[in-house]
Amino acid sequence: MPERNGLITTAELAAILDQPDLRLFDGTTYLEYQPAGSDIPYIAVPGRHSFEAAHIPGADFLDLQGEFSDPNTTLRFMMPAIAQLEAKFGGHGIGANSRVVLYSIGTAMWATRFWWMLNSLGFGNVSVLDGGLDKWKAENRAIETGPAKGYPPATFTATPQRGYFVDKHQVLAAGGERNTVVVNALSPQLHKGLEPSRYGRPGHIPGSVNVSAATLFDPETKAFVPLAEAEAKFAAQGIGKDKRVVAYCGGGISATIDLFLLHRLGYDHLSLYDGSMGEWAKDASLPIETG
Repeated sequence: MPERNGLITTAELAAILDQPDLRLFDGTTYLEYQPAGSDIPYIAVPGRHSFEAAHIPGADFLDLQGEFSDPNTTLRFMMPAIAQLEAKFGGHGIGANSRVVLYSIGTAMWATRFWWMLNSLGFGNVSVLDGGLDKWKAENRAIETGPAKGYPPATFTATPQRGYFVDKHQVLAAGGERNTVVVNALSPQLHKGLEPSRYGRPGHIPGSVNVSAATLFDPETKAFVPLAEAEAKFAAQGIGKDKRVVAYCGGGISATIDLFLLHRLGYDHLSLYDGSMGEWAKDASLPIETG
């Protein structure tokens, strides 16, 4: 441990809860979707209330929008400046010798977003809890209530890695590259433009394929699907290890589930379009297609 695949089971986590180098975090955010046509697709509400109602013993809480996103853009959840990330992750006790475990509630996407961010900063000793708090509670494991106690501050030094994040210009160029597949993690209905989009124009980035993040975990247990099942879903869309993959969704969150599983499957050339449809669908200069 940690395994390259970045996954940790509830039993494995329970066995290391008392280790002093463990840094355990709940990163849940709740999205309050606004009516179609609103200026903003959703309001991001930090999951501090659900954290205080129940969390894994010793865990701290990470506020993605409030602490770990760019405050200088109307787009939600965009990667902020490196100095901000270093200060915030360090403030939550993550240092060079830390072992980080991330979880969230209802869906793994908040945990996988933080996993992707930390990896992009050169911090690799980080795992995602399979099934999150849902599976932990279903197994009647120990819980704590109340505010986070936090961890002693540490020095977090980032070593940013190239290629983890791409912008709209790079995505537009990627559409013409034979060795690149652009993958949409939103639902098939949104991908095809068959229902109103909360992001702007309906449809998807031209040429992109669809592997919905919601199909990559069990809706009951919240655990990830077996790797063989995930691999079959990606292969069916022409995604092979010889290809570079650029993933997107609505706001750069659920696409990290696709990226997490691709990483576990041994894919190395992975990128996230951080702006995703929250940016693309509103920019009339960018092409979009339906069907």
